[in-house]
Amino acid sequence: MEYTQLGRTGLKVSRLVLGTMNFGPQTDEATSHAIMDTALDAGLNFFDTANVYGWGENKGRTEEILGSWFAKGEGRRDRTVLATKVYGNMAADGDAWPNHDKLSAVNIRRAVDASLKRLGTDYIDVYQFHHVDRSTPFEEIWQAIDVLIQQGKVLYAGSSNFPGYKIAQANETAARRGSVGLVSEQCLYNLFERRAEMEVIPAAQEYGLGVIPWSPLHGGLLGGVLKKEAEGKRRTEGRAAATLADPVSRAQLQAYEDLLDKHGLEPGEAALAWLLTRPGVTGPIVGPRTPEQLTSALRALEVELSEEVLAGLDEIFPGPGPSPEAFAW
Repeated sequence: MEYTQLGRTGLKVSRLVLGTMNFGPQTDEATSHAIMDTALDAGLNFFDTANVYGWGENKGRTEEILGSWFAKGEGRRDRTVLATKVYGNMAADGDAWPNHDKLSAVNIRRAVDASLKRLGTDYIDVYQFHHVDRSTPFEEIWQAIDVLIQQGKVLYAGSSNFPGYKIAQANETAARRGSVGLVSEQCLYNLFERRAEMEVIPAAQEYGLGVIPWSPLHGGLLGGVLKKEAEGKRRTEGRAAATLADPVSRAQLQAYEDLLDKHGLEPGEAALAWLLTRPGVTGPIVGPRTPEQLTSALRALEVELSEEVLAGLDEIFPGPGPSPEAFAW
């Protein structure tokens, strides 16, 4: 396993991040534990979750599954860099009060204590803001986080789904307070969706944030969806089906699969390997439902993409270009 430092911190994390969103809703507790054991045995030490995972009436269930895994001992918690998130409303459906969500100091205090209880731990390595809160000033947010750091409940803070200007605003406010500020940004980023390259990733690099891409296979579309569809192994729905119905997008995916087939590369592994070549990227999040899917993701660490393949991928999925040159002279 290859490790890198998370942004400007001294914290060393694996180049792949284990996403746990499927634990509970799609993967039972025993299988989830087996996946986490396999990940840790392979050296994958960076685990990502969120307080709302489990969804609906089961919000918090995913954190509980991680907590029961940590409770097995044998160094599981000490060897894991644990990241969770705050923002979503955790009140029971129909019982939501005004201060049960977002990033007010009162909700951050409530949410972190609830997450620690579910996770069965006394600290969170990276506490992430799941979305921007346009109603709460960063002065208040950092006041709350600074208290948690002083209490030892949180070590670092990160963001998720932040635009570039909010990353700048957050860290400029933190600097004025003498606070550490954001150390990571978790954003939608993959071959199919490269808009983060224009503003988000440059801002993250400027302020020393590690970039953690989510949905690296774009909902499975970059995992060989056309071949699987032809073989009757996959039936698409929702946004994936809408994307495949678009002739331009379908042609891109066909060209992508043809290119990788020509070079003997597996699409899902190549899509992850491409992200590992991108400037500023700490490691993409992989969210396996089964141990087999984790094994496939781990193979991406051994994939080397030639200059010919990288150039071909850029031709099929061109990026937006740098800012401001992409939209100005």
